[in-house]
Parts: sequence; C-alpha cells; structure tokens
Amino acid sequence: MDKLMSDYVNGPLIEIYTDGACINNGCEDSSGGWAAILEGGGSQIRMSGSEKPTTNNRMELRAVLEGLKAIPTRSTKVRLYTDSAYARNGCRTWLPKWKENGWRKSDKKPVENLDLWQQIDELLGRHDVELLHVKAHSGHPQNTLADRLAVAASHGQTVMQYGPQGEYRYDGADQPGRESMDA
Repeated sequence: MDKLMSDYVNGPLIEIYTDGACINNGCEDSSGGWAAILEGGGSQIRMSGSEKPTTNNRMELRAVLEGLKAIPTRSTKVRLYTDSAYARNGCRTWLPKWKENGWRKSDKKPVENLDLWQQIDELLGRHDVELLHVKAHSGHPQNTLADRLAVAASHGQTVMQYGPQGEYRYDGADQPGRESMDA
C-alpha cells in the first residue's frame, strides 16, 4: 500500500466488523467473499476479497483474519464484531483446546481451516481483542455493510477503500468521499 494503515485508522480503540459469504457453499464451483470494516480515530477502512472454491465458514474466518492483519500496531485494543458463531466460538472457546490437543478436535479429527485458525491465533495474541456478537440481517449498519461487501466480493467485486467513519452506504460503485487504497 502507498500509505500505512495507521494513516487511515488509528486510535486507542479499533472496531472491526466482519462477514463472509459463499455461493454454492462447499461445492467445486463455489465462490466466496469476505469483508472487514475497520473504524477508529474518525476514519473507516473497507476491505474485501474473494476465493474459489471455498466455504462460508472459511470466508467468515478470512474476514476475521484480514481485519486483524490490517491493524497497524501491536497491543491495540480491538472490538471485533461477527455474526458467525463458528468464528466467535472458535476464537473464544475452541482455540485453546485445539492447541492443547495438537490442533485436533474433541473427536480427534484435524481442525478444519487450520491454516486460517493458526494465523488468527497468532494475531489474537498481539492485541487485546474483545469478540462480540452482532445479529445477522438485523439492521446493524456496519454488519449490513460488511454483508453487502462480502456478497459483492463473492461475485468478484472487491474493495479496498478508506474514508470517514459513519458512512455505511454501499451500492457496488465507487463511493463519493472515499478513496481507493493502492495495493
């Protein structure tokens, strides 16, 4: 990126809103999208990406991972909002048990999406992260925006934009008052 993430979002608290989406979940021809919205210091970053083939759970995790990776400094206070019970329970409850059991579940089978879980585990250790639930499709503006971005990404339309905090409209086009971040 031309600028550091800290040029866009910073402050004593960063809030991250994540969501994942998948068309033909789990099938050979599946197309998934993830989105993360970071807010702090009066600014907002919107980022999304896509993968093929994939699953919805993998996209939910990818959104969490990419949001955490985008935090500019270590030891930042983070509130991470997700509507995914899989991501939330994994981060809060299952991770310590999986690690203790050599990355195996209670049924002794390997943990699915291990590559993502191991990276998330490392990033959770860098920051003071509070995981919070947001109900999907409940009208929560940041969750609605994350959902729209993830669905658009599953169709191949990804974003990396920054702008002021407080604007949650997304219609699939470049948004007035938002600048694209060069990769």
